[in-house]
Amino acid sequence: MRHWFKDAHFRSLLKNSGYLAASKAVAAVAGIATLAIAGRGLGVELFGMLILITSYAKAASGLSKFQSWQLIVRYGGQALVTGEHEEFKASTGFAFALDVLSGLGGMLVAVMLLPFIGRWFGIDDRFLWLAMLYCTLLPTMGAATPIGVLRALDRFDLISWQGSGYPIVRAVLSAIAFALDGGFETYVAIWFVTELGGDLYMWFLAWRELRRRGMLEGIRPTLRPEMLPGAWRFAIHVNLTSSLVTAWGPVARLVVGGLLGATGAGLFRVASSLTDSAAKPADLLSKAFYPEVVRMDLKTKKPWNLMLRGTAMAAFASILSVLIILVVGKPLISLLFGKEFIGAYPIILVLIIAPLLAIISFPLPSMLYALDRPDAPLTARLIGTILFFVTVAPLSWSFGVIGAALAFVIGNAATVIVLVFQLFREYRRVRA
Repeated sequence: MRHWFKDAHFRSLLKNSGYLAASKAVAAVAGIATLAIAGRGLGVELFGMLILITSYAKAASGLSKFQSWQLIVRYGGQALVTGEHEEFKASTGFAFALDVLSGLGGMLVAVMLLPFIGRWFGIDDRFLWLAMLYCTLLPTMGAATPIGVLRALDRFDLISWQGSGYPIVRAVLSAIAFALDGGFETYVAIWFVTELGGDLYMWFLAWRELRRRGMLEGIRPTLRPEMLPGAWRFAIHVNLTSSLVTAWGPVARLVVGGLLGATGAGLFRVASSLTDSAAKPADLLSKAFYPEVVRMDLKTKKPWNLMLRGTAMAAFASILSVLIILVVGKPLISLLFGKEFIGAYPIILVLIIAPLLAIISFPLPSMLYALDRPDAPLTARLIGTILFFVTVAPLSWSFGVIGAALAFVIGNAATVIVLVFQLFREYRRVRA
């Protein structure tokens, strides 16, 4: 392994993922602490209602928003390597226009639909007004453009600062609410304020970095990216793929809430919060891997070697995390959330397969995007999502929340299998 570290791209991958890892480690601890405090303060049912309200907004954001940061990395990142700042500015302006358009449109649609479909997902009529108010976060939620700017400019350190800041604030405010015996509305307000503050801070960091480098001038919002060939095609494919990815997070929780009630959604969220932590190494590496690989020539061995080395690193960290969760999961749930949440542990035993799948799959979409095949991840996600929705209802009715977790794993497994097949086919074509 010593010769791996002679590769500048591998060192850069480790450095940037290291920044994100430090941030995510803090955020993970703060996030689990926040969920534990809210769970104890609200009880299983109201905690599940909080999860459903926040998941509805995140699902609406995921379904409506373009993952515009990928546009900036795909076009702007390559342009910066050759010193072409104009293309970087054009990609940033296009991404910003997409964020504004999709954010406002998504907010209006989500608010108008909520009174009609809220009951489908288990959202109580008493709290519809809170859910509608929470949806006003959609124009800023996700902060895709500033993340793309900072990743393209190789400022992962700034992203890590933002990523660890607002979870800590949320944990502190939740602890204060718990100590003062705050009600349900108090916890929703805490989620709202910290989400908004975190997103606005990300925009500020990107603006400040652009100003420091003298690159603000010339960035104009536009929906006609004439300098970026194939940008609309790329954006649409990435948007559709990210919409399907949303099915594995907030949409899955909403579906569980609709099928099994707020209590089921709460237990599913507790279980997924712990298993997601085991997938963090792969997730962090994927975010640092994409900006790195778009700068490389995929006809050479270097990007493929980088992919394999990154997978090896993710495997080591993720398998270690999986073993820890399996050993201490049950007492940890009892300690943090209370005995009424102990039913989440059998769900963990099923969901824990998902991080192992993430080890294999984390570099695959990035490689396919770099190969100008944005349709390939979309196809894989579509197949996996269809399989998830086909199986989730019968499995949930038969086995409860464990059945929903099993459907989640089946869908993820199908996605990974299709991604592996597609990338292997592209590898043979490119290397030939």
